[in-house]
Amino acid sequence: MSPACFILSADPIPTAPTEFQPGEGAEAQFLGVVRGMEDGRTISGIDYSAYLPMAEKTLQDLTTRGQREHGPHRVFIQHRLGFVTAEQPSILIRVRTKHSAESFDLCRWYLKEIKTSVPIWKRAVFVE
Repeated sequence: MSPACFILSADPIPTAPTEFQPGEGAEAQFLGVVRGMEDGRTISGIDYSAYLPMAEKTLQDLTTRGQREHGPHRVFIQHRLGFVTAEQPSILIRVRTKHSAESFDLCRWYLKEIKTSVPIWKRAVFVE
């Protein structure tokens, strides 16, 4: 994992073993899964779309800002695009730092920033 890496694709989110670099002592990971309910109604999944040029630029700026504002760390972000069925992962954020508190805080920070600033939209597909 390089200092900052992100993927926007329809590919499933794979599991990967943790590989620490010297000086890293913690990894926090957030795995967001599509719930089977939206607004009290059953859904079969969520269809995610993005304006890729802007989404990729925003993620690049976000990871650069993260390094500048929060110090050295490694981050990997994968957000699925296209239809993701209920109970399947749609986003993965993995942060590696020297200490655990930093990893947890940064993981939460990245999630908040992605949800509020990256042009990725979701449309729930309801079960009739």
